[in-house]
Amino acid sequence: MNLTLKVWRQKNKNDQGRFETYQVQDISSEMSFLEMFDVLNERLINEGKEPIAFDHDCREGICGMCSMHINGRAHGPWAGTTTCQLHMRAFKDGDTITVEPWRASAFPVLKDLTVDRGAFDRIIEAGGYISVNTGNAVDANAIPIPKDKADAAFAAAACIGCGACVAACKNSSAMLFVSAKVSQLALLPQGDPERSTRALNMVAQMDKEGFGSCTNTGACEAECPKEISLTNIARLNREFIRSGFTYEK
Repeated sequence: MNLTLKVWRQKNKNDQGRFETYQVQDISSEMSFLEMFDVLNERLINEGKEPIAFDHDCREGICGMCSMHINGRAHGPWAGTTTCQLHMRAFKDGDTITVEPWRASAFPVLKDLTVDRGAFDRIIEAGGYISVNTGNAVDANAIPIPKDKADAAFAAAACIGCGACVAACKNSSAMLFVSAKVSQLALLPQGDPERSTRALNMVAQMDKEGFGSCTNTGACEAECPKEISLTNIARLNREFIRSGFTYEK
């Protein structure tokens, strides 16, 4: 496959940035999107040019690092797929592919396609810890949990914090991410001790970081590589209201 790439290049968050065009040849349709970038970067290095900076780690769809906006979609054209699991067979020979970083004021560009997603870490920290009793491990069946709640908690915990929901939202809202992190604990009895403050603190930190408001367009759910459900946002709203009343007491 021969492709034309229009890639966003930006030295740092203070640089204005611009698109640069690259031609790549003889790309296998079985390559991942990141492997295609590896080929391009190897060529740029051999030519004495600056390689394109982009985030990656596990390349198994687990870590959430591979944050790229591809042809106007977070993580590219395949649903339920991270950039590292996107393969070049998703494109056709001769295609022009536009690649950008996440676009959100809360995710400042560090360099090229790499953004600072530290805001997500600070939201998690604001949620606090889980109180546990020290000592011997508790028997797995000591606290019965209904299967429907266990399944819902597991589905919410599948969120990898990549930020695709923010990048897809017209308001750059982080509600899907925050709701997933709140839901995975709100659904389980182990999350009860800090329940009265968790939602309040995490939402407050989300607002402090500068994320926008949720207007329920559903773009976040549609672009989420782990297909986190929009129903988690409704649960977060309930937890937030409940926590407000509890905290007042």
